[in-house]
Amino acid sequence: MTVQQEIETILQSAEPTVEVLRVDPIGKETLRIYIDAPEGVSLDLCTRVTHALGPVRERFAVEVSSPGSKRPLTRPAHFTRFVGRTAKVTLTAPQNDRITWRGEIVGADDRAVTLGTDQGLLDIEHADIKQANLTGE
Repeated sequence: MTVQQEIETILQSAEPTVEVLRVDPIGKETLRIYIDAPEGVSLDLCTRVTHALGPVRERFAVEVSSPGSKRPLTRPAHFTRFVGRTAKVTLTAPQNDRITWRGEIVGADDRAVTLGTDQGLLDIEHADIKQANLTGE
């Protein structure tokens, strides 16, 4: 089980509405954990999550944070939730001679996301996405 899976398992019972977006190791001793929740992320929620992660805190220093304005998009549902917002998407391989695309999320389903780009509409399968984030615009 990865550390992220362990964190997700703990939070499923302690804070079931919390979604773990990403876990970034900072050196060998610290984990930065980005979370989201339907009601948003408050300082109180970050504190509750930190306390719930006692078993993880025995091995690592833990920093729990909101995703911020450049929120990672890691699941198909994230793209659906943010239709109308601008995203930067990096692909695993070039599509139309580009590996990085920026555009408005105009549609999304379980298979792909459609971006409105400077070259028109672009359909990108989720399997082809290496990394995606909102741009904060």
